[in-house]
Amino acid sequence: MSEKAIVRPYGDTTGDGMVQVSFTLPVSHDKRAEGAAVQLANRMGIDPAMVVHAKPMGDEFTFFVVYGRVNHLVDLNAVQVVERDFALLSAREVNTVVKQRLRRKLSVVGACIGTDAHTVGIDAILNVKGIAGEKGLEYYRELKVVNLGAQVSVPELVEAARVEKADAVLVSQVVTQRDAHLHNTREMSAAFREAMPAGRRPLLIVGGPRFDETMTDELGVDRIFGRGTTPGEVASYLVHALITQRKATA
Repeated sequence: MSEKAIVRPYGDTTGDGMVQVSFTLPVSHDKRAEGAAVQLANRMGIDPAMVVHAKPMGDEFTFFVVYGRVNHLVDLNAVQVVERDFALLSAREVNTVVKQRLRRKLSVVGACIGTDAHTVGIDAILNVKGIAGEKGLEYYRELKVVNLGAQVSVPELVEAARVEKADAVLVSQVVTQRDAHLHNTREMSAAFREAMPAGRRPLLIVGGPRFDETMTDELGVDRIFGRGTTPGEVASYLVHALITQRKATA
């Protein structure tokens, strides 16, 4: 990244402030609907705004893509993100650390909770086939992985974690309508706090494309992983949080 602290969006030329946004309005597609889209874009700070794409989505909805200029600036020094604070380890390194320091298999239980039936995310992290050529946690010989699959209730997850003596619980949430992912996560963390004392509670990890990684304290979990997370990152974090960090603070 350059040393610039203040930046402006880039469209056709550097610093022109051009952006592109998409949204759906609950109106039939006509000239009036396109005017409404421009009005909305103006109120968002896009001025001038141009409708570059409009497509009917049934009889009473229209999808828009709007292109235009904003005057907003971005202060890079004010951006808050969660930086990776642990080393990335290979599968061999993860297995070695777990075997030498934990001296037993590290137990992981994963699931999609609530009504969420989208297992692509949890399967990409847990299943041996993994994602993008990187094998999932089932591939790690020193990890014991139980994948409960989709639409698991919170009580079922807590009980499975108890039975498996889980060191970590991984939850994937893709369904986000009406903030379902946030409600489900809060319910899960509260259930684990009620069911288990702090010293015996597993590491609680959630992931999904709409999570804000800075909300760990608010949601009552230990770590949040966003889009693009790989199995290797999760495995490395488990070693960091459950073995390396704990040993350093013991």
